[in-house]
Amino acid sequence: MQHMMQFFAYEHLKPELRTVSQPFFHMAEAIMQTLPENPERTMALRKLLEAKDAAVRAYLFKSDYS
Repeated sequence: MQHMMQFFAYEHLKPELRTVSQPFFHMAEAIMQTLPENPERTMALRKLLEAKDAAVRAYLFKSDYS
């Protein structure tokens, strides 16, 4: 499951997106270190990834998009 951590990487992002993504990386890291490997941990990481993606989209959202 370590390969999933690649999706939480944030160092390559622009500074403003780094600020949005970094807390999700640290939470994913904590999940990996503290929970036993099982389907529920995998689900937790997938849901966290969904939340990170939504947060990034929320930051990038343009209400006047045409």
